[in-house]
Amino acid sequence: MNFQILLITLAVLAVIGLFFLGRELFQRGVRMRNRLHMSAIYTNITHELLTPLTVISASVERLREKEPSNEQDYDLMQLNIERMVRLLQQILETSKSHSGELKLLVAQGDIMQYIRRTALCIEPLMAKKGLTFNIHCKPESMMGWIDTDKLDKIIYNLLSNAAKYTQGENGEVTLEAQTNKKYDHIIIKVRDNGIGIPQEKMKRLFRRFYDGDYRRQHTFGTGLGLALTRDLVYLHGGNIECESEEDKGTTFTVTIPINKESFQPSQIDESHKIDINTAPSAILDIARRMHKQEPEDKDIPQIDIDEEAYKLLIVEDNIELLMLMSQILGSKYHVHTATNGKEALDIIHRTELDIIISDVMMPVMNGLELTRRLKSDPNFKHLPIILLTAKTQEEDRNEALQIGADSYVTKPFKVSDLELRINNIVENRKRIQVEFTNQTAPPEPQSNAAPTADELFLKRAYDCVQKHLDDSDYDRDTFAADMGASASTLYNKLRALTGLSVSGFIRDIRMKEAMRTLQNQPEIRISDLAYKVGFRDPKYFSTCFKKEFGMQPTEYIESLSTSQQTSADR
Repeated sequence: MNFQILLITLAVLAVIGLFFLGRELFQRGVRMRNRLHMSAIYTNITHELLTPLTVISASVERLREKEPSNEQDYDLMQLNIERMVRLLQQILETSKSHSGELKLLVAQGDIMQYIRRTALCIEPLMAKKGLTFNIHCKPESMMGWIDTDKLDKIIYNLLSNAAKYTQGENGEVTLEAQTNKKYDHIIIKVRDNGIGIPQEKMKRLFRRFYDGDYRRQHTFGTGLGLALTRDLVYLHGGNIECESEEDKGTTFTVTIPINKESFQPSQIDESHKIDINTAPSAILDIARRMHKQEPEDKDIPQIDIDEEAYKLLIVEDNIELLMLMSQILGSKYHVHTATNGKEALDIIHRTELDIIISDVMMPVMNGLELTRRLKSDPNFKHLPIILLTAKTQEEDRNEALQIGADSYVTKPFKVSDLELRINNIVENRKRIQVEFTNQTAPPEPQSNAAPTADELFLKRAYDCVQKHLDDSDYDRDTFAADMGASASTLYNKLRALTGLSVSGFIRDIRMKEAMRTLQNQPEIRISDLAYKVGFRDPKYFSTCFKKEFGMQPTEYIESLSTSQQTSADR
């Protein structure tokens, strides 16, 4: 009886086990079919996207021929087209690798020269980040068999990854290429002294869609680069290894065969030789355009902009977006540029500025830290800051506003929307300017309470100008020295409190004093009045007076006489 129960129990357990095993196999098959289906979808979408990009690229070239004057805009469009193509090609390669369709086609040529030429194409990117970039090939020349398309991607992914996680100043990236003792393999080492990789993350390093420390480093990544690199190395029958130590750096070592015997007949292209003078398509855009598009720490050329136009600082590490915003906003404002928060701080401390537009995620110093530092500094806390970010969560927006950001714009955004935010800030400053210029008396505290720091600052600024009212050489630099501040700090505070520039503030006080003098001494000669309020040229004084009050000094005197006569007749 017990034996029968045992058999029944075992049978039931077997049925249950088979049921769960069957379900697991079924679900695994469904997942596999879904994965293959999605892979096919991604491949089809990628192919479909490449077609319109080709049309767009051809259209850009036609426009270049018809309207060559817009060359910079065409370069910007072509650069981003090529980057999209490169990303789509990487997705295609990953999809092919996943489905086992990735194929090699090797040709013979000078491998060392080709590696050197390929690596040199990414040198402008290293220079832009302030990194020291070294290339060592031993021997200098070496014939062998390689698939140039695959090798381009291996070198590009490893070097761009090294640049991504290595900071400037003392940052260094080195590529070494050498052969083994039998001269049938090539060994490529890419070494950096960047942030390194924690040991617990090493096991997942080559996993697809593993995003590493992109967020911590404020960089962008798809999670495909290293996974595809490993697949391409394995496709060669090679090997890839990684050694890393946190805060000291990382070394990737790739070993691949280069002798003809290592490849199948179907993988060998006998009809073509490697052309080392052909630029690698994977990194062509960086070599060709980055050097001439790189923004410098200087004003963007302006087009008929008023001297009193507002001054913007745009902080953005994406060179193309930085250029685009600079070109568009440069037609209305004086524009300065920086590629990270540290560069921005250097510019802010020595430049007169009205508004800061900053990306949030940047290397060296991000936008949040830049905002935090400025808003905690009494000299710069008045500067309006507009933050740009790809983060769309409510908590991200709240964090930005809590540390003092004046506005928050999420990517992707229309430049017209950004202009609207800028215009709102400018209009607010203009209202402040109108209120201040309409004041006929010196600034006084607005309550019986103790004056605020801003009220004391304005009173001291007014007294400084009044003290040197007849000194035509009293300019903004001398004014700043008397106030114990830098010219940029004085500008920032006066612009925030009065809506006026430093020169505008001095001129406003002089014009108001001229009006009071005319009211008290209408018989005074215009030339004497001009000298009395610090103008060398009476004609220029009259021009400024009319711009300020809408009439010439003589017309104002006549209006005073008419007003007095009318009062007497009454």
